[in-house]
Amino acid sequence: MTALHDSPVDPPDLEVRSSTTPDPAAEVEAARLAAISRYDVLENPPDGAFDRIARLAARWMGTAFASVTIVDSDHIWFAARYGDGIPDRVPREDGLCSSAIAHDGVYVVPDARCHGPAAENSLVHGEAGIRFYAGAPIVTADGHRLGTVNVFDTIARDPADIADVDVLSDLAAVVVDELQLRLAAMTTVRDERARRARAESDTVQITDYAAVLQRTLLPPSLPRIHGLTLASHYHAVSPLQVGGDFYDVFALGDGRWAFFLGDVQGHGAGAASVTSLVRYTLRAAALHQPDPAEGLAELNQVLMLDPTQKRFCTVLFGIATPDPRGGFRITLATGGHPPALLLDPDTEDVHEIRSSTGMFVGALEKANFSACSFRLAPGQTLLLYTDGITEARPDGRTMFGEEGLVHFVRQRLGRPVDDVVEDLVDLIPGLRPIDDIALLALGA
Repeated sequence: MTALHDSPVDPPDLEVRSSTTPDPAAEVEAARLAAISRYDVLENPPDGAFDRIARLAARWMGTAFASVTIVDSDHIWFAARYGDGIPDRVPREDGLCSSAIAHDGVYVVPDARCHGPAAENSLVHGEAGIRFYAGAPIVTADGHRLGTVNVFDTIARDPADIADVDVLSDLAAVVVDELQLRLAAMTTVRDERARRARAESDTVQITDYAAVLQRTLLPPSLPRIHGLTLASHYHAVSPLQVGGDFYDVFALGDGRWAFFLGDVQGHGAGAASVTSLVRYTLRAAALHQPDPAEGLAELNQVLMLDPTQKRFCTVLFGIATPDPRGGFRITLATGGHPPALLLDPDTEDVHEIRSSTGMFVGALEKANFSACSFRLAPGQTLLLYTDGITEARPDGRTMFGEEGLVHFVRQRLGRPVDDVVEDLVDLIPGLRPIDDIALLALGA
């Protein structure tokens, strides 16, 4: 008869792992997902800041596509996309970003067909046909890897020709700064809502305060300039909040005029203080810097040297000089801002005007800026705008976009400057903008 034991006996060489033994990888992943939830970036996507970062990454690296992604437990979400045909999400196992977030530094794949881990990816051997990929992880201050800033293309690259990928790490750091600002802003909004619930009468005082402060950040009126017609408009998305959009036109002497339009990251008192600093710095720079690109470099240095400021801005900064042939010679520098639009009735077209380089101002210490020069001939109009109008979503999903704006103003070639701006003002409510909008138009 076989003896029965009161309890089972494990073989000597069998290691028994308790179900309560912590799994370090699972704990790290759980903390990472908690960080994504804390920043609330999936339920409440950023209001355009990430789109600007993706656009800048693609232009800097010369790729057809770029994105800012957030990697959750099952999917890779595209919080910002540059290039046509990018979906809003893909399964996590189908994305190259899953490899990039686990990589220290920039993860570069010159030709995905020859790269073991990537070659089996459906985005590589499938219809998308991705060949070149480079991505930098978005790493929070406490070490959580939320996603990536990445660029990719359907054309492979020679490893010897791949340079400047470190800029993706810089842009990933800008994303982290933006997330921190958004988190602080959401906390402030929640606190503000609680205060308003306790004292509803504060709403009137906040509205008045915001309106008065906003007026101090804009010129009270535009100057009268012989041979140049000016028109402007400012649309505040909320009467309770001070925006970061700005513009100005002022004399430099000798018949020359300076003008600028831009957008400071964020809203509220913090953005207002930076907006004031930007306006006065550019006004001072214009008086002693004949090249507006040097003026943007000076502004970049001022913003980087202030340890209390963590906000960047985008700017178009120009100088207008009377042209002997009529009209004005315009020198225009770009600081990460959407291009100006030149409405030309002679060619019956709208031309994008931008300098060859121009990064965000106040984001990177070694940012590069350049200027372009052209003639604003009689009958032509130069339109400057902030991306609140192009990033508006009339149907709640699809952005109006630069293409929509170009199409709209192309129907108004040859019309007076005031009429062009008034038509845009009438258009804005139907666009359902989610961010402030500034417009500045110059017509010769």
